[in-house]
Amino acid sequence: MNTKIYYTLTDESPFLATQSLLPIFRSFAKVANIDVETKNISLGARILAAFAERLPAETSFFKMPVSDDLDFLGKLTQDSQANIIKLPNISASLPQLKAAIAELQKNGYAVPDYPDEPKNAEEQEIQSRYDKIKGSAVNPVLRQGNSDRRAPQAVKNYARKHPHSDGVWNESVRTHVSSMTADDFYGNETSVTLSEADSFKIEFVSESGEVKELRPAKPLLAGEILDSTVMRMKSLERFIAEQMDDAKKQGVLFSVHLKATMMKVSDPVMFGAFVRIFFKDVFDRYADLFKELGVNANNGLGDLYKRLSGNPREEEVKAAIDAALAQGPDLAMVDSTKGITNLHVPSDVIIDASMPAMIRNSGCMWNKNGELQQVKACIPDRCYAGIYDTAIEFCKKNGAFDPSTMGTVQNVGLMAQGAEEYGSSDKTFIATGAGEIHAVNGEGKILLAQKVEKGDIFRMCQTKDAPVRDWVKLAVNRARTAKMPAIFWLDPQRAHDMEIRKKVEKYLKEHDLEGLSISILSPTDAIFETMTRAKKGLDTISVTGNVMRDYLTDLFPILEVGTSAKMLSIVPLMAGGGMFETGAGGSAPKQVQQFLAENYLRWDSLGEYFAFAASLEQVGTPKAKVLADALDKANEKILENNRTPERKLGGLDNRGSHFYLALYWAQELAAQTADMAIAAHFAPVARALEAGETEIVDALAKAQGVPVDVGGYYVTDPDALKKWMRPVAQFNAIIDGI
Repeated sequence: MNTKIYYTLTDESPFLATQSLLPIFRSFAKVANIDVETKNISLGARILAAFAERLPAETSFFKMPVSDDLDFLGKLTQDSQANIIKLPNISASLPQLKAAIAELQKNGYAVPDYPDEPKNAEEQEIQSRYDKIKGSAVNPVLRQGNSDRRAPQAVKNYARKHPHSDGVWNESVRTHVSSMTADDFYGNETSVTLSEADSFKIEFVSESGEVKELRPAKPLLAGEILDSTVMRMKSLERFIAEQMDDAKKQGVLFSVHLKATMMKVSDPVMFGAFVRIFFKDVFDRYADLFKELGVNANNGLGDLYKRLSGNPREEEVKAAIDAALAQGPDLAMVDSTKGITNLHVPSDVIIDASMPAMIRNSGCMWNKNGELQQVKACIPDRCYAGIYDTAIEFCKKNGAFDPSTMGTVQNVGLMAQGAEEYGSSDKTFIATGAGEIHAVNGEGKILLAQKVEKGDIFRMCQTKDAPVRDWVKLAVNRARTAKMPAIFWLDPQRAHDMEIRKKVEKYLKEHDLEGLSISILSPTDAIFETMTRAKKGLDTISVTGNVMRDYLTDLFPILEVGTSAKMLSIVPLMAGGGMFETGAGGSAPKQVQQFLAENYLRWDSLGEYFAFAASLEQVGTPKAKVLADALDKANEKILENNRTPERKLGGLDNRGSHFYLALYWAQELAAQTADMAIAAHFAPVARALEAGETEIVDALAKAQGVPVDVGGYYVTDPDALKKWMRPVAQFNAIIDGI
């Protein structure tokens, strides 16, 4: 009987790379009686699954029947034998969602338009289905375990031997973080732990006493933590205006750093506030026109330009926008060559990718002239802004990090069963008027309440008890295994963190802590201590909640090894089994653009290599272990021989890296002595790849430099992908013949 590993098809450059890499994984794995089966959780596939009843029964997507693969994998996480490899997927902002819908429709799929303002029950239901696909819709379903994420030793060793630059820092650098001092999520948070099982619903009570149910009753478990908080829009708008003035006075770039993908309701609205205030005169002057065109500031300046296209007043409005840009502070750019600003698209500047990149670039971002310039980084909410502020101040006083000597920072992240999922769309609401929003239990008692005015952003989150207990256990085990101190990052001034701390202190008592260094610090103290240790070459485990896990596992890897794409991310599922997450997809859109223009894909699949090795280890059979051990050695060779993709056309790209993975893996399997049958099987494979190395690598290089058409961005043509991603028949024949 064959064992199954489930490999996810996702989006953008990870999806492109899969077309070349997956045949290698499948061919090698079948020698150990392992089937690698794909499940499609791409944005396009999830949209089709949501409206499957509208499609003809025989409808297929990427040559497979339309099915709810995310639901399948979610159920699989409850199986003790689950073995899932999860690649980065699009956490769709509204503009991305609409673009995917349009592309599906263009390809003949009868999915409905997204209704911005539903006019009836049917449109409300359509909007509700789509809203479940927006943002971080995949992770809460699949992450039924907590996260163990770290740089593999081979990656760390390579970074030490071949250090990248982390820029130049000193106390004259004017880059800084600006956050609100009141009326943000941090300041307004309230939290309660349920003593017994209950339920809660969310209601809005207007000043006149009218009650509207925002969310129907859902169950709560005993020991569950429930939070509520609110961001006050008027205060946010004042903050933005003040920071614009200050950025202009200081002569630094003005930038906003949010998480409009994971925080799919709240952060696009905050992003929209930045757009409206930066271009206040434009939005005031053309209010009627913008209403007629359906302009929504939450979708960014890029969407505004798109809606203006062809309108008789297009040039007039563009001139007004240009005037606002000239009068305001210098605006950070995403792509200065194309005029794409920090305020163009809400999903373009994601905090966990943009802030580490800025810190690595000496505290600079790109300006309109394509030059690096110091920055005012606006992070309105204080929940996590302090870690970046402390990191920047640390670099000013202590200089840039040296990857050749700095320590490593691992992470144990609380994320199981939707823990701390602050982006949850069913618990985030924009207040439609003044009043209060309540969380009401099964007996009608108010558990939590927040006063709101029109436009305020209300949000809640739940954290169950069992994931916290598992998180503490994982942290203790990791500290013992890695022989590193572990620090829980919990803020004594934050309501939610104090409830979590009570559980941490309780569950730590269940473990033998002798010989371990385990502490609890505020996030600002924790990052200062961690950076101080890293500067001295000492290693630390950060034990954090879900959002900070996301942020730190970009920040430290980018400083340590130059990228977060090479991380090993293991999710031991609470029901048994495991999920293995790969890389980070923040740079995926730019890589797709380069691929389409030049047939050059610089996505680094090293994260997939490490994940597949860990997945094989979980299979646990002797043959699987032989494959895993050989793959680990091949990964070391990939790094030692610098066979990861280069950034620019003409170098070794993703497909070339895959060739060397196959070569080194086959060589290691042929040389090992634990299983002579496997050695005999791969000896001719290794010889064929060795003999064909020059010809195959040259052919892959010659394929570069031409425009590529794969059928679309969200809806691709499988045959076209095979043509472009597996362009060398000689290589394909060797792999397919294993």
